[in-house]
Amino acid sequence: MSGLRERKKELTRQAISEAAITLFLEHGFDRVSVADVAAAADVSKPTLFSYFATKEDLVVHRFADHQDQAAQVVRDRLPGEPVLDALLRDFLTGLTRRDPVTGLNDHPAVLAFTALVYGTPSLAARVGEYVARAERSLADALREAPDLPQPRELTAALLAAQVTATQRVLALHNWRRIQDDGRTADDLHAEAADDATRAFGLLAHGYATGTAGSSAGSATAAG
Repeated sequence: MSGLRERKKELTRQAISEAAITLFLEHGFDRVSVADVAAAADVSKPTLFSYFATKEDLVVHRFADHQDQAAQVVRDRLPGEPVLDALLRDFLTGLTRRDPVTGLNDHPAVLAFTALVYGTPSLAARVGEYVARAERSLADALREAPDLPQPRELTAALLAAQVTATQRVLALHNWRRIQDDGRTADDLHAEAADDATRAFGLLAHGYATGTAGSSAGSATAAG
């Protein structure tokens, strides 16, 4: 019985979010009120806020689904696999799957959603909060890595910040080449994969050698 109840709650949550995003795309985020969304979803405002803490979360809650992904990759990596290799592998897999979080997705709805998020200051700021949570989650996982160099606290925080920034920059770069240059995800895939490999090489080896396309795998801090 509880499983059915949870399923119904998830369907309601999804319906509210979809109604909100449809209205925001049609009229603009700032021109649509929470009351408008509640009416479109056929729920009360208190019900809406029981599912979403803020108006912004009606849109960017999707980012919450990914905020622990990098940390989970670190914890679930293969025995002996360097951290950066595991994170690169996960990003490359996302590119192949055209995961929107990598920016390599040319579906019109995905492009419109991304443009809405990054074209609305309050939404972009809310995304930044989720990114900060993802960074903290990754730092927690990195501190558990047995071969992380000392000082562990600082090393974990630095590496988490660098990885999170790298993923964000790569995703935005991919999205802009599709959105602004009119390229397709299929056309960009190989180039995006090369960019990701180069970027993680920079993390592993630093600026002096990262531009040479070296593998992410041999960095001491990635162990």
